[in-house]
Amino acid sequence: MFNRTRCLQITAALASISMLAGCGFVTGDDSPGEKRLVVGTTSAPSTLDPAAAWDGSWELYRNVYQTLLAFPTGSTKPQPDAAQSCEFTDSNNQSFRCTLRKGLKFSNGEPLDAKAVKHSFDRIKKINSTVGPKDLFGSLDRVEAPDPLTVVFQLKTSDATFPYVLGSPAASLVAPKDYPADRVREGNKVTGSGPYVLDAYVDKEKAELSRYADYQGFAQIKNAGVTIRYYDDSGKMVASLKDKEIDATYRGLTAEEVKELQTDGSREFGIQVVANVGSEIRYLVFNPKDPAVKQLAVRQAVAQVVDRGTLVSKVYQGTAEPLYSMVPKGVSGHRTPFFDKFAHPDVPKARKYLKDANIQTPVELNFWYTTDRYGSSTAEEFKELKRQLEESGLFKIDIQGKPWKEFQQGYKTGQYPVFGRGWFPDFPDADNFIAPFVGKENAVGTPYEPQAILNDLLPKSRRSSDRSAVSPQFEDAQKIMADDVRLLPLWQGKLYVAAGEDVGGAERALDPQTAMQMWELYRKQSW
Repeated sequence: MFNRTRCLQITAALASISMLAGCGFVTGDDSPGEKRLVVGTTSAPSTLDPAAAWDGSWELYRNVYQTLLAFPTGSTKPQPDAAQSCEFTDSNNQSFRCTLRKGLKFSNGEPLDAKAVKHSFDRIKKINSTVGPKDLFGSLDRVEAPDPLTVVFQLKTSDATFPYVLGSPAASLVAPKDYPADRVREGNKVTGSGPYVLDAYVDKEKAELSRYADYQGFAQIKNAGVTIRYYDDSGKMVASLKDKEIDATYRGLTAEEVKELQTDGSREFGIQVVANVGSEIRYLVFNPKDPAVKQLAVRQAVAQVVDRGTLVSKVYQGTAEPLYSMVPKGVSGHRTPFFDKFAHPDVPKARKYLKDANIQTPVELNFWYTTDRYGSSTAEEFKELKRQLEESGLFKIDIQGKPWKEFQQGYKTGQYPVFGRGWFPDFPDADNFIAPFVGKENAVGTPYEPQAILNDLLPKSRRSSDRSAVSPQFEDAQKIMADDVRLLPLWQGKLYVAAGEDVGGAERALDPQTAMQMWELYRKQSW
């Protein structure tokens, strides 16, 4: 839990790590193990400006920007990063104060002081990007900077989860001189204070990172720098790994590729596969603007027909498991309301939903997905969903895919009747699997306003700093979401990092938000 009455003080061990990292603990390319590495991924940033992205761009942000708080590997509550300490200063969880580390500066030499922090948050609200993280800061009223090292966040309502939001890349700190207050920064440059500086960036091709000499934070950097290569196809990425053109991969491996890389045959290529327990989920979103989808019986019938077990078995081959709630297993408060309500696939029951509502069959629906965000398996997943629904005789499904940027603009403007999304947690709390999906403005662009959740369950849960004590509220919220079927959870996946056998740190490289912490990777000294 996050204890509002106790500051988030930096422990001695953490302080020593920060001092070593900030003073250049890594001695450079001549030191054994501290060499440059090349990492491949299928998740390219949609923008380099944190004010305009609430998506996989966070993978890069975590490595080049700093946040006041952060989640070191293995942590479930936020710890200091750019801040020296943070605490709620009232009993209502509505005033949150952070004291900054002394001497922080951005890579352009500009001081990272309280005014810079205020600028970073004010511009998110001012820019008001439809695809940005503004909705994560719904409880924030204003930011105050009473002195150079003190920042105070005044909240509209009680919100014990606010420190968790500050630990996400949504709260990335940017240099005021380079990031306009009222518009998104254009171009291929980044000015941050994170573990790395961005030396060069080519959209959808590569990002060149080198260690930031003036970094002060929690990360202990174990390499001299990283080149991130972006792939539009996971097969090409795996081929590059086998050919030793890259040292590691993250995000985007298909189930077939994971299985193949885990076989004895891959040992000839010197490849290891590290599995990490993940809270990554996939789900369908139903848009009530569509005449068919707005009918509850249609949504219930889809939920009653979909066979998650077959979907996971055929497409993901053991690399994922069926999910029956928007809150995944492993997160406190997880329950299985969609199983409780719909149990196993049942075509006669689905037919009855439609018949009782006087809905003619087959119901024609358009399903949309992104072709380049979640890996090559997404297309196969939607083909399998189409097969299941059409074999029931109750539906006629048309599936279409678009690249992420087009897809994102489409769902945010309500163009798609049914579409698939993935969710990587902003922070490890059930709140982050409920709150982003409800409200007039939300993460999926389709207004969903269940009053019991918005006006009672969420406000009540956010008054408690003891996050283990709020499970009853989230259990009720999950049941409401299953009754409404505005979202349909499909599966929960593991996260895999494939790397050369000479690469260490893969087991520690993913943070609780499933972003790759590049600083954890290193070349083993014995190689």
